[in-house]
Amino acid sequence: MTDNERATCTSLAGLLRAAAALALWGFALTCIAALVLALTLRALSNTAILAFAAVMVLGVLERYCAFRLRLDQALFEGLANGQIATLGALDNALSVLGLRDPPPHPSARALADRVQGTRQLMQRHAIVIACQNALFLLALMTQELA
Repeated sequence: MTDNERATCTSLAGLLRAAAALALWGFALTCIAALVLALTLRALSNTAILAFAAVMVLGVLERYCAFRLRLDQALFEGLANGQIATLGALDNALSVLGLRDPPPHPSARALADRVQGTRQLMQRHAIVIACQNALFLLALMTQELA
């Protein structure tokens, strides 16, 4: 790998570390929604119940995205630090672990494609958390004050 490729991997790993705060927020919303439903289910309006339940369902998707981003962070750090020598070695290791189909031809996927895929996953993760926030706010706004 070239110095520019290692710098790209290091930068993306840093960005993924920073995005971990967003993942923590999504997890917190999921836990709060579950706690509210567990403690006050009978006192909530139907809209609030559905909104809190949707926050929890989106929380499952959010956790999957967060897991994948953590894995990508570790892989890009390994590439940047030289612990993973080449992209082909990375593909081979992932296929041995059953995390990726073996490549049909010996050439590895380009680094730019990997970076773009990870960035798209980060954007989707942020969208899921934005939806969680909107539904959580909807649930709070539909509370009946008694």
